[in-house]
Amino acid sequence: MSLPSQLSHPIKVGIVGTGYAAKRRAETFMEDERSQLCCVTGYTRENVVDFCQSYNISSYENWEDLVTDKRLDLIVICNVNKLHGIITKLALEHNKNVIIEYPLSLDYTEAVELLELARKKDKLLHIEHIEILGGMHRAVQKYLPQIGKVFYGRYTTIDSKNPAPIRWTFNHQLFGFPFKAALPRIHRFTHLFGEVKSVNCHQKYWNREEEDYYHGCLCDAQLLFQNGLIVDLIYGKGDMFIESDRTFEIHGEKGKIIFEGMEGKLITQDGTQPIELESRRGLFALDTKIVLDRLFDNKPLYLDPESSLYALKIGEAAYQSARLGKIVEIENSA
Repeated sequence: MSLPSQLSHPIKVGIVGTGYAAKRRAETFMEDERSQLCCVTGYTRENVVDFCQSYNISSYENWEDLVTDKRLDLIVICNVNKLHGIITKLALEHNKNVIIEYPLSLDYTEAVELLELARKKDKLLHIEHIEILGGMHRAVQKYLPQIGKVFYGRYTTIDSKNPAPIRWTFNHQLFGFPFKAALPRIHRFTHLFGEVKSVNCHQKYWNREEEDYYHGCLCDAQLLFQNGLIVDLIYGKGDMFIESDRTFEIHGEKGKIIFEGMEGKLITQDGTQPIELESRRGLFALDTKIVLDRLFDNKPLYLDPESSLYALKIGEAAYQSARLGKIVEIENSA
């Protein structure tokens, strides 16, 4: 995307959402002279009021009015997953540049259409994937050559929550299917190892009496890559898990890379070497600055939206596999 000729300086920004990511982005926009944070909207009125007071900006009662505000050049979307697609579409239709937290949409077909709309409108559509900017991913890229040909990977993220909260991340509709909602579980591997050949997935929920809410879920998926790599993904959260577990490991013919929480190790025939990780703090600010560099100086982004959409395609295949109870073959480009 070339630099839009109508881009003002400073660029005027509106944010949909008031959570952690929204706050970190707001701080970055406030500190950068190239941007002016104008307004915000969110689900909870109390949070919106606090947000406005913190950053001395105005608010809208709903996201429709914010997104269609003619003053705004850039819309940042960081609210419930269910609304990502519809908000992005309205923003692009009104000629806004867009930053959106993954996933772009819970519907893969809609996501493809949104990317085409962004191209048609010649607008930036940036899908945030800060895991690619993070220390763990960079460390894996650095040490991969030392473990030889990779043949197996496993990524377990189990979050013990007792009591489990009644919030949107524990809602079937608002959060969505876990391997589409928590897209980095797939994206870490597709970004590193390319195309997937087939997906076999299972899911289990512990539902609440409250409609559409659950107090626990477990999803597991096995991905077979075109290069022969086998990856097991396990995603779980809720009050039936006695403890949390966050383990990422890759096995190669000459060694192994493993992260347990924030502690990493490279294991080869020469011994075990600790892998030091940088703090995750500052990644949303870095992502935001990269977008501003793209808009004003046409510098490259760290990730193309097609990379995110391919991971979403595999997430959709995992959903279909779990729903149908069978292995789903992936159609890839020739």
